[in-house]
Amino acid sequence: MIRGLQAEIRQTKPFRSLEEEAYLSLLRTADRLMRKEVEALKQHALSPTQYNALRILRGAGSEGVTCREMSERLLTKDPDVTRLIDRLDARGLIARARSDRDRRVVRTRITPKGLELLAQLDEPMHQWTLALLGHMDQEELRSLIQLLNRAREQPAS
Repeated sequence: MIRGLQAEIRQTKPFRSLEEEAYLSLLRTADRLMRKEVEALKQHALSPTQYNALRILRGAGSEGVTCREMSERLLTKDPDVTRLIDRLDARGLIARARSDRDRRVVRTRITPKGLELLAQLDEPMHQWTLALLGHMDQEELRSLIQLLNRAREQPAS
């Protein structure tokens, strides 16, 4: 009997390895969750990466972050963080300023308008994550987190 991902994608032959099945299952799951996040943020004209950037800036407080720091902290890598910041700046959600100590350094901070948008999104996004993963108990969630952390610990190639 075919189950799980194999049934979902209507694959009739077995996967070549458990590693392949785990990897493809992870991709399928990430895609499904990301699509739901895109839908949830669409009404606010935000992409998941923009939402993530705003959350990073809120967490950074008045110190803000540099473009490089933003790039390092994003959940999904964006090859053009400058353009991402430009879009948020154009909407008045963030502001950029040169450092007083080193004029070459530009720090990005969240604006009151950006904080207000995040405040509007906090509870709906929390409820959204509960709806997506709330069917799993605390033990399962801890195991999932541990396994995902372990998967990211792959040896460098």
